Amino acid sequence: MKGQYFVLCEKAVPEVLLRVVEAKRLLDSGKVSSVQEATEQAGISRSSFYKYKDDIFPYHETAKGKTITMVIQLEDEPGLLSMVLRTVAEFHANILTIHQSIPINGIATLTLSVDVFSEERDAAEMVTHIEEQPGIHYVKILGRERT
Repeated sequence: MKGQYFVLCEKAVPEVLLRVVEAKRLLDSGKVSSVQEATEQAGISRSSFYKYKDDIFPYHETAKGKTITMVIQLEDEPGLLSMVLRTVAEFHANILTIHQSIPINGIATLTLSVDVFSEERDAAEMVTHIEEQPGIHYVKILGRERT
């Protein structure tokens, strides 16, 4: 599987990998000055850190300047699509493609490809904001690529 990438929800990621991300965050923030300190605070071994440090990154760090394709399942309600589009605009993302299916049983599927280039706010925050809105059933990231 060399070269394949996956997007996972945090709950699906093993604890050791989340702790590696925490150790990296501590190092990047300057709160610690050595890998030893970072791994101690994160509660992992240095060997675990070195084993995985180049293989895991928080999604928001790798999402900026990328094209993200997502599928959103939403209720067929007036103004709901407008809210999604307004949210994308508020996060300074550019819509590249948009397709909405014909609603079946009051549910529509929206596929969006957006270019996320703003340093002000990240894609993960945008997805979370959309997902939390009433009438949105789910948001799934299908993929991302460099633009």
